[in-house]
Amino acid sequence: MIRVAILGFAHYHANFWTEAFLELPDIRVAAIWDDDAARGGEAAGRFGVAFEPDLDRAIAAADAVAICSETVAHAPLIERAAAAGRAILCEKPLSTALDGAARIAAAIAARGVPFMQGFPKRFDPVSHELKRLVGTGALGTLRQARIRHGHFYGLDPEFRRRWYVDPARAGGGALLDEGVHAADLLRWLFGMPAGVTARASSTLGLAVEDQAIAIFDYADGMLAEIASSFTFVAADISIELYGTEGTALVGGVDLASRDITQAGFLRVYRRGQEPRVWDVSPIVPRFKQGRFHHQNAIAFAQALLAGTPPPIGLADGLGALRMICAAYESIRSRTRVALAPDPASGS
Repeated sequence: MIRVAILGFAHYHANFWTEAFLELPDIRVAAIWDDDAARGGEAAGRFGVAFEPDLDRAIAAADAVAICSETVAHAPLIERAAAAGRAILCEKPLSTALDGAARIAAAIAARGVPFMQGFPKRFDPVSHELKRLVGTGALGTLRQARIRHGHFYGLDPEFRRRWYVDPARAGGGALLDEGVHAADLLRWLFGMPAGVTARASSTLGLAVEDQAIAIFDYADGMLAEIASSFTFVAADISIELYGTEGTALVGGVDLASRDITQAGFLRVYRRGQEPRVWDVSPIVPRFKQGRFHHQNAIAFAQALLAGTPPPIGLADGLGALRMICAAYESIRSRTRVALAPDPASGS
């Protein structure tokens, strides 16, 4: 039996993770902690789990922790959990900035604890099909990629009062909160880009950006665009891959497209194909199937039970954060910002 403590219910995904842990055999949710006692107590009551107001006692009661606090609290919570030798699952993004990520890396290295970054797109069957298409050369040489990822919550006054739009607690707006999903997918498919040029704005008058576009350039000439927003009322195509031998389009994989797109989620066309029509894949994205965010908790638990490394590690969380932080630097400087290769892969 592996005991898990949930540290923080600031992020709604804590609900999905707790549901998943409670359903898994050989996993027990030992405690819920939150620096907001009312929020943590309410969650504990709903799930029938003990609320522990003392952070150190919550960590001591568990073998592993799952962190869903405000982003600014990721680093200090990881430091406490790592110092106690606990395995860690952390909500995205890794941190609000690179200095926080450095603290996290040092804490994990000091004790060598298992660490997993929550990137649910990695568990979507449509993402794996895209990786297969790219890896097998089915689309030829990729020349352009576009990923639009966002939601419509910025149009809700209640959302605009929450911590997600507070730079002191969230670290950024749509680019960091939503764009980090797209950054991870780009890096997973194509490796670390060479540089980025980005722009952002706050059309809602928020203290963080509610719109952002970042264009990443690769050493081979490929261009990849991330478009993120808090104001997508509705949308369809979320991912576009354009190669010399084919094109792949994906819909239904972000909040703006999930409910409105009902079929034909993955479409592929290969050069020279006759008749000139899309091949429609039968694959249904996990985001349409449901339990999309549950997969992070399930994969983390399975890795702990098997004694294997978590499938998404610190390097992945850091890589995506480096891409987003470079985009913010481009926004501030209004220039292209170079990105260093990933240390482990050289790409």
